Amino acid sequence: MNNDTITAIEGLRVGHAKLDAAPSGCTVILPDCGAVAGVDIRGGAPGTFGTDTLNPLNLVDKVNGLFFAGGSAFGLSAADGVRKYLKECNAGFETGHGVVPIVAGAIIFDLGINKTGIYPDSELALKACRNASAEIVEEGSFGAGTGATVGKLFGFERCMKGGVGSSLIHGAKGLKVGALMVVNSFGEIFDPDTCVKVAGARRSAESADLVDTVPALLRMTGFRGGFRNGENTAVGAIATNALLNKVQLTKVAQMAHDGLARAIYPVHTQYDGDTIFALSCGTMAGVEVSLIGALAVIAAQRAILRAVRKAHSLEGIPCVKTNLKP
Repeated sequence: MNNDTITAIEGLRVGHAKLDAAPSGCTVILPDCGAVAGVDIRGGAPGTFGTDTLNPLNLVDKVNGLFFAGGSAFGLSAADGVRKYLKECNAGFETGHGVVPIVAGAIIFDLGINKTGIYPDSELALKACRNASAEIVEEGSFGAGTGATVGKLFGFERCMKGGVGSSLIHGAKGLKVGALMVVNSFGEIFDPDTCVKVAGARRSAESADLVDTVPALLRMTGFRGGFRNGENTAVGAIATNALLNKVQLTKVAQMAHDGLARAIYPVHTQYDGDTIFALSCGTMAGVEVSLIGALAVIAAQRAILRAVRKAHSLEGIPCVKTNLKP
């Protein structure tokens, strides 16, 4: 089967792991030889790890592993598991006093569905690393997408299932741009190619019909549902086989957020922690950074749509596969 996910980019592996006793999980991206990276954060309530390292002004120019996890701030402990795995592989930044693995990542808030008090931790992240492969990425309700939900403008009880998705864009002369997105957005999901709403807030907890969002927003002075900061987000990564530096990758990550804006509405709210990383995993020189950023928009958009279309119902929360009506 043709690989149309981010792992079709040579040197990249992706692994998922899911908690046995809770609806949450972890996803890792492991570049075999490390990857130059950038990041751009747009949401008002981010939960991130290691992003300062990626600032173009700072010393380290490569990351050895990225992670995405559920569990809100508790899920940030996944970083320890990724670091442990990378240390076993002797992968990291050479300090002169030993190798230090460079890890970055972001979390989603899935505590609305996960009320067990059990969260992704270092052991789960270590398992995800050991599961990592260059095979086609599993999409939907896997890894960090296990407890993801979307369309929470009117409260959690009227949301739908989100998930994790991946895509790959083929450019000229062998150029590849891929995306992996974990979709747990406050906003709803639209297909910009058809202008059709794919998933979102339902008319009631018992209804299978979707709300006509824009007229509803025009009648509001604030969002309903009593949401506190940090309960939603879309996080993910763009990867390319083009040779780029940290400044250029920061621009790619910035442009890739347009993919979120095309597929999610509203997006980048005070209730979201939207964060996109960008990785350079190849040696293809001479490709204009703005072209890669433009392709990253398409890749991110497609990964978001695949995430919700491939998700499964969980804990009574319906998914796109239940054929909800707009």
